[in-house]
Amino acid sequence: MLSSTAFAVLLERILRDSVQHLLIGALSLPVIYVLVNEFIHKNARIPHMNGPKGLPLLGNIWDIRVNAAEKYRQWAKQYGDVYQIMLGNIPVVVVNSASAAKSVFGSNAQTLSSRPELYTFHKVLSDTAGTTIGTSPYSDSLKRRRKGAASALNRPSVATYVPHLEVESKDFIKELFEYGNAGQTPVDPMPMIQRLSLSLALTLNWGTRLKTQKDDLFGEITHVEEEVSKFRSTTGNLQDYIPILRLNPINFHSSKAREMRDRRDRYLTDLNNDLDERIATGTHQPCIQANVILDKEAKLSKDELTSISLTMLSGGLDTVTTQVAWFVALLSQHPEIQEKAIVEIRKH
Repeated sequence: MLSSTAFAVLLERILRDSVQHLLIGALSLPVIYVLVNEFIHKNARIPHMNGPKGLPLLGNIWDIRVNAAEKYRQWAKQYGDVYQIMLGNIPVVVVNSASAAKSVFGSNAQTLSSRPELYTFHKVLSDTAGTTIGTSPYSDSLKRRRKGAASALNRPSVATYVPHLEVESKDFIKELFEYGNAGQTPVDPMPMIQRLSLSLALTLNWGTRLKTQKDDLFGEITHVEEEVSKFRSTTGNLQDYIPILRLNPINFHSSKAREMRDRRDRYLTDLNNDLDERIATGTHQPCIQANVILDKEAKLSKDELTSISLTMLSGGLDTVTTQVAWFVALLSQHPEIQEKAIVEIRKH
């Protein structure tokens, strides 16, 4: 039998060896992870295409963290108009000239109609309401959604939306006039541009207007959609490209994505339910969502209808806002065109 002293020595040695093994394992795992990752990284690169090598784990994310466009321009001088970079282990092809874009995208339109799935945007933020048409991987569902949206955006359908466009355009001019005190007071036009864009999106898609910036829905949708757009950022979501970051138990990035998802779900549900009630009572106005719902040939599911709604909402809010902002900026530099606009406005 072991004496108490011998047993204590044996137990001490076992504990010491266990601690050593744990320390060795703890130190070895990161090294093994990096080595395995580098093997995956190397094999993920597109064969026979030039491009910068990048850092372990990060790839070229660090290089484009400040001014991606300028870095792409610099790389184009070294690697040509078409080259690849690595975001983590994901290869990304950069097309950096108009002629190259025409060749690549013009000749491969069908092949390039799909979209990649990214963890934060597709699997966290969009796991309930789904994705827009422009952010969806190619599938039969995507084809149905495109067909449904096309039926609501053909020439006869668009003609029914013209009265809405006139109302929103007049209200936009009226807001500029009132907030700017007839040109006497400097004013930031962006909130008015956002209200115009959002009201157009809501009117054309759900047949309901947003009459004032003071409406709670204005602040909620503009804030949520702005935050949602950040989750599509190339460099703002490291966990999309470095999977180990997703294991972080205190993941504020994913938590915020879920919060924005829940808030967006709430106002989408309210807008859809309100339209359903108006359709049921026959009091709805011509709008894209109603046209799609009432199109018996479309045969779209509830999720597919929501995808079309998101497409019209986010697309309209982003593109119309940008276009009108540029219009106002250019108009401010051309007083002669302003005079012509004033004459036309006074006619109506």
